[in-house]
Amino acid sequence: MASIQGTYDHFTNPVDMVEHIATIHDWAFERSAPDELTLSVAGSWCDYHISLNWREDLQALHLACAFDFRVTKARLPEVYRLYRNGLLLSGAKTHAEQCEGLLKAALEACERYYQSFQFVLWAGRSAEEALAATMLETQGHA
Repeated sequence: MASIQGTYDHFTNPVDMVEHIATIHDWAFERSAPDELTLSVAGSWCDYHISLNWREDLQALHLACAFDFRVTKARLPEVYRLYRNGLLLSGAKTHAEQCEGLLKAALEACERYYQSFQFVLWAGRSAEEALAATMLETQGHA
């Protein structure tokens, strides 16, 4: 993995690194500002729209993911409680593995918890109830 890291050493902004990762994965992306990037990634349930924002003042890479569905104003606060993630760097050098890990974790969470959003939107469940229902792990073999 050390040889891969060398290809990322010239990036000064973590968003540049994520743009490079998106190019490698052939993900559609748009760069709206030097510190902002939006990705579109096809998932099993739907297309995921990932927004990344680098905050130099906080030394943090913020990630937000949106799904393509309608949310009523009344359910919006509950939907916001389901998932948020960021990478706090605190002056440390950003590594490709960190950015790739953040993206991977976000996409895996989207795939795993997509149904939680459906429970909040269509079944009127709280975020906690929806997560509890979708986090059920099966054990053994049938």
